[in-house]
Amino acid sequence: MSSIVVSGDTSGAITIAAPAVAGTNTLTLPAVTGTILTTASTGQSIPKSALPTGSILQVVQSVFTTEVSSTSSTYADTGLTATITPTSATSKILVLVNHNACRKSGGADTALGFKLLRAGSVIANIDQYVAWTGSTSSSAVGSSDLIYLDSPATTSATIYKTQLANLTAAGTVYLNVTNTFAPTSTITLMEIAA
Repeated sequence: MSSIVVSGDTSGAITIAAPAVAGTNTLTLPAVTGTILTTASTGQSIPKSALPTGSILQVVQSVFTTEVSSTSSTYADTGLTATITPTSATSKILVLVNHNACRKSGGADTALGFKLLRAGSVIANIDQYVAWTGSTSSSAVGSSDLIYLDSPATTSATIYKTQLANLTAAGTVYLNVTNTFAPTSTITLMEIAA
């Protein structure tokens, strides 16, 4: 096995050793200044801009435990919100929403609706008739979820949030309704290289 020894400026040396393999292989170094990462490298990372398409560049999550209720048919903020600053304008943002402990009460036709907004604009209807039976005065569902792939086309801080409304304006609708436990709703934002 042959090797190349590079002497240090003042002392020591680095040995580049060829593996014991048959045939000829080529290792091409880039024509740029930089540091080679090794399995023993510490405090170094591959630049996000160099990661391949589909790589997860960052993850942001917000947890919300406050009980929210509404009797209005006008959509209003739930309080579940998260902010992400994309590293590239071409990145996709995968939004995962979990609304927990949804409930309606006091009206036979009460229906709970959710929307997802980015920077104040609606980008998706999550559910139109959560916890709705049409005849029962009270009902509940475990959760209302959404997975949405967004293309915000920006590198500015971007706010994602959800809103809820009582679609039939009868009775009351709830998110994170508290009975004997403390429910948790979440919104998770994942920046994906594109």
